[in-house]
Amino acid sequence: MDGDTSAGDRQTPSGGPMQAQLLTVGRSMRPVVRELLSGLPASCTWLLPVLDDGDEVADFEIAAIGAQADDVAGRGGEQRLGHRIGALYPGMVSGPLWDLYHQVYADGLPRQLPDFQYHADGDGVVATSLFDVAVHRVCGGLMVWWRRLDEQERRREQTELLGNLGWGETDLLTGRISWSPGMYRIFERDPALGPMSTAEQAAYIVAEDQPLRETAWQMLDSGLVSDLTIRVRVGGRVKHLRLLADTARDAAGKPVKLYGVVQDVTARETSRTDVERLQEELRIRELTMVAEQRLAGQLQQIIQPLPDGPFTLADLDLWVQYLPAEDKARVGGDWYHALPLPDGRVILAIGDVVGHGLAAATAMAHLRYALVGWTAVEDCEPGRLLSHLNQLCLRLGTTGTAVIAVYQPADRTLRWARAGHPVPLRHHAGRTRPLARVDGLLLGASATADYPETMCRLHPGDLLLFYTDGLVERRGRDTADTVREVARTMTAAAAHPDGRPLTHLETLLGAASPFDDTCLLSIQVRL
Repeated sequence: MDGDTSAGDRQTPSGGPMQAQLLTVGRSMRPVVRELLSGLPASCTWLLPVLDDGDEVADFEIAAIGAQADDVAGRGGEQRLGHRIGALYPGMVSGPLWDLYHQVYADGLPRQLPDFQYHADGDGVVATSLFDVAVHRVCGGLMVWWRRLDEQERRREQTELLGNLGWGETDLLTGRISWSPGMYRIFERDPALGPMSTAEQAAYIVAEDQPLRETAWQMLDSGLVSDLTIRVRVGGRVKHLRLLADTARDAAGKPVKLYGVVQDVTARETSRTDVERLQEELRIRELTMVAEQRLAGQLQQIIQPLPDGPFTLADLDLWVQYLPAEDKARVGGDWYHALPLPDGRVILAIGDVVGHGLAAATAMAHLRYALVGWTAVEDCEPGRLLSHLNQLCLRLGTTGTAVIAVYQPADRTLRWARAGHPVPLRHHAGRTRPLARVDGLLLGASATADYPETMCRLHPGDLLLFYTDGLVERRGRDTADTVREVARTMTAAAAHPDGRPLTHLETLLGAASPFDDTCLLSIQVRL
C-alpha cells in the first residue's frame, strides 16, 4: 500500500504463465484489498489486468476503490467497480497514463505522472481535468493514487481574486522562492519572469516603511507571527499591503521556511477615518518598540554579561545578580563594574542611566566602556571618575546615577563617592546600616558638579551591597521602609549557619520592583 511490493511482484512478467500467475494472485487478493480500500479515506483504485487470448494485458478492471474515489463524471465506486478502464475512459486508451499502467505492471517499478491532463468528450463533464497520479504494482494488480489539481487551483485562484490575496514561500536553506498567481497580480509582474528575490521585494517598500522589515524579522525571530501593513510602490503608485508571515522550524528550532500571505488593502487604507489611521500608527509604534527593546536587551547582555556565580578579586568575594523588569518593553540602563587595578586595588561601581529602551542601553554602554578606559590610563580616584562620567553624560544628553568605590586590600580601606545613587549598605558586627552618607549631584545635571569622597575601613566577614533603585523603590511605599527590609535580609544572611551569605542575598530579588530593572553587586570581605 505504501509503494513496496513483494519479490514476486518485482519480477518482470514475460507473458504466458507469469501473467497468469500474477492474475491468479490478484484475484485471490481481491476480497482483502476491496475490504481494505472501502474503509480508506483516499482517492485510489486497484486495477487487475484483463488478458487477451495470447495472455497479454489488453485492459484493466477496476477491482477495488477507495472511499473518496468519485471520478470526473461524478460516478461513485459502486458504479465503476468491475468495469474496464477502456470502456469507462476510452480517451485514456493508448495515452500516457495507459502506457504507464502497462510499464508498471510489466516491470514492477513504481512511477508517477505529474500534471496529467485528462480530456473528456461527454456532456456534463469538465472537458479538461488535471491530476497528479502515482502507480504501484501491489498484490498482483496496480494501486493507483490520484489527486485532482485543477479544481484546487481554481478554488485558490478565485479565493485570491476575491480577497486581493497572494501567497509566497521562501526556503531559507536553498533560497528558493515560490509565488502564487495572486502575488504576480498584486506586484503587476509577468509570471514568466518568476518570483522576485528578497532584495527586489525590499526595494519596492517605500523608504518610510523600511524599518518595519526589521520589526517583522525581530518578531519572527522571537517565535511570533508577524502581521504588519506596509506600503510598496508598484507601477508608479503606492499600494498598502497587509503581510502575515510565519516560519517553520527544524527540530533544533532553526527557521527553515518562511511563509507569507499578502493582501492588497489599498482601498481599505485610503478610506479609513483619521481615528482608525491613528490607531494603526500607534499599533505600529508599539510593535517597533518591542523590536527596539529586544535589541536593547541583547545589547545589555553583550556589554555586561553576568558571571555564572560568585567570583573573587583580591580578598573580596563578589556576586553580581540582575533581574529585568516584568515588562520587557522597559529594558533599562542598569550597569555594574568590578575589576582589579594594576596596582592591586579593586574598583567597584554600579549605576543606572535614566530612561528605558535602546537609548538607555546605548548610554549605559558608553559609560561602562568609558570607565574601563579611564581606569586603564590614569589614577583611579572615585570622585574624579564620577566627574568624567558627568561630562560624558552632558555630551550624550542623558542623565544617570552611580556609585564608584576603590578598595585597598593592604589596609582594607574603601574610598568611595556617589552621584545621586542609593547609598550602599554595610553589615558589620551584627548590624546592617548604610555607609556614612556623602552627597553628589546626578550625572549630567550640571557641568560644575563636584563629587566629594569619603572613606571607611572594612573588616573580615563584612558584607557590602551596592544596588540600583529597582530594589527599594515601590509604588505607594516609603523607600526608607524598604531599605530597612533589605537591611534585615542582609543581617539574616550574615548570620546563616552555612557561612555563605552571598547566596542568601539572592532572595532580595524576589521582592524587587516589577516595574524596573534591578542590579545587585554583593561583596564579602574574606575571613
